[in-house]
Amino acid sequence: SRMTVTVSGADGEIIEFVVTGRLTEEELASAQQAAADVIRERGRVRILVNTEGFDGWQQGGSWDDFSFQEQFDRYIEKMAFIGDRKWEDMVRLFSNEAFRAFPIEYFDSADAEQARAWLSS
Repeated sequence: SRMTVTVSGADGEIIEFVVTGRLTEEELASAQQAAADVIRERGRVRILVNTEGFDGWQQGGSWDDFSFQEQFDRYIEKMAFIGDRKWEDMVRLFSNEAFRAFPIEYFDSADAEQARAWLSS
């Protein structure tokens, strides 16, 4: 599996994560580190998580490290997920949506452009 991080948008304010395969804790941690670097450099950001090739989470391990959330949520304006609807409930739970102060939307794989438009609006 792998998780790549790219920065786009007119002012580099959109951080895009692309997750393929089964996500590991190490991949998530390094992606969060990359996002933290962008936030420190740019200030406020919007996040797009593309899970089209996603195959779930690696079993075991502790997925309850919320230090990134505690430190950086105040700089995040919006978060959008693009992917298969079968993952929506799990992703919403995993993203700890209920405890985030910014809007989170889930878009079907076919609606990637709509997701980008929503993020930019």
